[in-house]
Amino acid sequence: MIEVQHLTKRYGRVTAVDDVSFRVERGEILGFLGPNGAGKTTTMRILTGYMPATEGKAIVAGFDVFDQPLDAKRRTGYLPETPPLYPDMTVLEYLEFVAKIKGVAGPERKQRVNAVIERTRIGDMSSRLCSKLSKGYRQRVGLAQSLIHNPDVLILDEPTAGLDPKQIIETRELVKELAGDHTVILSTHILPEVSQTCQRVVIINKGRVVAVDTPDNLTARLGGSQTIYLQVDAGESDPSVVLGTIAGVMRVVETDRHEERVGYEVESEQGHDIRRDLARTVVTSGWGLLELRPMRLSLEEIFLSLTTEETDAPAAAGGETANG
Repeated sequence: MIEVQHLTKRYGRVTAVDDVSFRVERGEILGFLGPNGAGKTTTMRILTGYMPATEGKAIVAGFDVFDQPLDAKRRTGYLPETPPLYPDMTVLEYLEFVAKIKGVAGPERKQRVNAVIERTRIGDMSSRLCSKLSKGYRQRVGLAQSLIHNPDVLILDEPTAGLDPKQIIETRELVKELAGDHTVILSTHILPEVSQTCQRVVIINKGRVVAVDTPDNLTARLGGSQTIYLQVDAGESDPSVVLGTIAGVMRVVETDRHEERVGYEVESEQGHDIRRDLARTVVTSGWGLLELRPMRLSLEEIFLSLTTEETDAPAAAGGETANG
């Protein structure tokens, strides 16, 4: 549904986006993640036809955004970082105006306006001037305008910026509901946004893609080794010595102790699943097995691992821009 091939954007000597490539499948929610200045907004603007690329190609809903810009735009809904509202219009007037300029047919226009008002929960603000809206409601009205022509593709740049915690949860649920009917790219630097909403992640840093995968696969790939948290009731025994003799175990570290309950982090070799052997050893030793679970890298740890490379590393090549 969306295909980006070797996309590059330069501003003079500064490279904001450097040879970026990725795909988004139909009905998928893709998280476009990176620190401020990484090139996220610049990439979004290129995909929506807001600005041209210096090099590369972008296909949206089957249409080249450079060679067939009108066809691509008709099938794209865009929420920029700052919602494009007209301050002297009421919310209802604004949405009716947007529906008209986006080509929603007259008989269908009122129905579409009412549908997006209900879906984004802005009905109580429909008669209020856009200039009088709070930042949170401005974001919601911006999301409504992106949906009004029922596009195949939605490109959302920081969709929960300025929302309170309740509104953030509502917006996340709305975005998840849109999957299937719409293909969504969600650009953000807020890590929980990606982990709770998106099926796959593209991480960009200094204008270059440093990872494309699911959050779970990124965790497994970057972990290097697998770590298991194990809690046992071993009485006065010290299980760490016995646990350390299990095949594949690299390290056993005590992390917590409460009376006879002891917690350990047990690190194993990459690709070596030791859970069965751990459980068998604990039980046959006569200890109580209270907890056994894999410990995963958080998205925050993955993000930091991929975006704090040395500046001369290949994955961090390219420049930064305030537009990113």
